[in-house]
Amino acid sequence: MTQIITTFSEVSDQYDAAFVDLWGCIHNGVAAMPDAVKAMQGYRARGGKVVLVTNSPRPWDSVARQIAGMGVPDDAWDAIATSGDSARSAMFQGAVGQKVWFMGESPRDDDFFKPLKIINNPVTITKVPLAEAEGIVCCGPFDPMADPDVNRADFLRAREMGLPLLCANPDIVVDRGEVREWCAGALAALYTEMGGQSLYFGKPHPPIYDLARRRLAALADAPHDPRVICIGDGIGTDILGAQQEDLDSLFISGGLAAAETQTTDQPDPAALTAFLTAQMTATTYTIGFLR
Repeated sequence: MTQIITTFSEVSDQYDAAFVDLWGCIHNGVAAMPDAVKAMQGYRARGGKVVLVTNSPRPWDSVARQIAGMGVPDDAWDAIATSGDSARSAMFQGAVGQKVWFMGESPRDDDFFKPLKIINNPVTITKVPLAEAEGIVCCGPFDPMADPDVNRADFLRAREMGLPLLCANPDIVVDRGEVREWCAGALAALYTEMGGQSLYFGKPHPPIYDLARRRLAALADAPHDPRVICIGDGIGTDILGAQQEDLDSLFISGGLAAAETQTTDQPDPAALTAFLTAQMTATTYTIGFLR
C-alpha cells in the first residue's frame, strides 16, 4: 500500500538523490510548475542531488535550454539524463545501421543527430527514404495529434524489410498544457504489435537508469552508494522503472493519471488504490503534485 504524503520534504531526508521526471512533474509542457521548482531547490539546499531523468529524445544540453525557457532555473537540478542521449549512444554504435529512416518533427528533433563525443569511432549516420533504410530512428510521430495507426502501411513495409526501430522516447502520451499528444512509445508499441523489432532506451528500461547513475556519480561531490528515489507521473515508465530497478518511488498522481486517481489537489485514496491495483504496479509514496 502506498503512503500519501503532502510534501516531498516529509520523506526527502531519507534519500541522497532524486531521479526526477520533467514533463508532468517539473513542467507541464508549456511552463514550469512553481511548487515543484521550489521543492527541488529546497531539497538541493539540504544537500540532496537532483538528476532530471526524462524520456525526451533530445540531448541533455538541448533539454537544459528548453526548460530554462519554460522558467526552470539551474539551481533546481544538478544533472540531466535523457532517453535521447541513451538512444543516440546506441545509434552511433550502429544499433540500427548507418542508413536510417527518421520519424520525428524537424527541426525540433534534429539535435538527435548531433555528434556524440563519448563514442569512439562512431558510425556515420545518413537519413534516407524508407525504401533505402537499414533501420528506423523514431523520435516521435510526424504529427503528434494523429492516431499512430496512420503509420501502419509504412510499418508493414518496414517489418517486411526486417528493419529494427530505435525508440528515442518510450512515453506513449504527454499532456502539453491541456492537450494530449502521442509520443514515440506509441509508435514503437504499434510496430512491435505488428511483429517488428523495437529497441528502447528510456524509462522504464535499464539503459537510462545506468546513464542517470553515471551522471550522478560524475558530480563533484557525488554521494557514495547513494540512496535514490524516483519521482514521476508515468505509472508505466517512471514508477515501473523504479520498481524494476529496486528503487523507492514517489508517484505524482495529478499528472497523466489525474482522472483515474480523481486528483484535484490530492488523490482520492480509493481511486488511487484501484488504479495501482489495475496497473499491477507499486509505489512507495504518492502525492497529488510535486511540492
